[in-house]
Amino acid sequence: MTPGHGTRPRRHTAPTASDAHARATLGKARTENFPVAPSFLPRAWRAGLMAVYGYARLVDDIGDGDLAPGGHDAVLLGLDAAAADDRLAMLDAFEADLGRVFGGSPRHPLLQALQPVVRAHGLTPEPFLGLIEANRQDQLVSRYDTYEDLVAYCELSANPVGRLVLSLTGTSTPQRIRHSDAVCTALQIAEHLQDVTEDLGRDRIYLPGQDMRRFHVTETDLEAPTAGASLRSLIAFESERARALLDEGTPLVGSVHGRLRLLLAGFVGGGRAALNAIAAAGFDVAPGPPKPTRSGLLREVAAVLRPAPRKG
Repeated sequence: MTPGHGTRPRRHTAPTASDAHARATLGKARTENFPVAPSFLPRAWRAGLMAVYGYARLVDDIGDGDLAPGGHDAVLLGLDAAAADDRLAMLDAFEADLGRVFGGSPRHPLLQALQPVVRAHGLTPEPFLGLIEANRQDQLVSRYDTYEDLVAYCELSANPVGRLVLSLTGTSTPQRIRHSDAVCTALQIAEHLQDVTEDLGRDRIYLPGQDMRRFHVTETDLEAPTAGASLRSLIAFESERARALLDEGTPLVGSVHGRLRLLLAGFVGGGRAALNAIAAAGFDVAPGPPKPTRSGLLREVAAVLRPAPRKG
């Protein structure tokens, strides 16, 4: 007897407000620099990737204060609606609900969707906790003095996602993790470069202070409607750092096969396309985030997939 074909009829329930709320969060995947769960992947992989994306998107929305109005997420997490504005309290409640994913019944629908994925793939709490900790850090730290400090932040805010992708696809090895970390850190830095103005509106600066001083860029310079020459030079410098990290991590793509290879090429190609868009804007990110075109993304993905020329 197959599931859903027993003697009792399957009960169909109407979509709830919580279902619609969760779908709205998942819909933000369309705005990312890279495909989150493209249709060419096996259904189980797509479901797992979207569940992980929903988790990561929600924790970022909590940390950024980008939750839907009305306090619905707070209520789902067992808090009063008014607590939605208390980001640290929300992150604490979110972490408690994550604990229920690994032993209990989570309250939030996005965490309910995550639970079977965690069980099916034997995922551990550590990468999920890292994403929460990164958003806690965002409430307490708004400036990074050194590039090393920024990379340490990316270890929490970005690298866990790549590690989860490897775990979901059963391809995690120490070498692949190292390459994945390089790619994820590069993607995070590229996003920070695109979002300098948006982050400044939240009183956050992800440009290392040492580099700002080296290029004679002040916080006032970041507020200008158009970037001056010094800021453009700084953005170009940080872009090259991100590009070097992408190059360092690109062997990850060649280490796997089939549809996973295409997915990972999408991540790397998306990062390269984002950096190309920044360069095409003359490294002027002040008016808003330069976004890659679809054709630009496809070109970069194709370049990542192209076999390297043989030596000799």
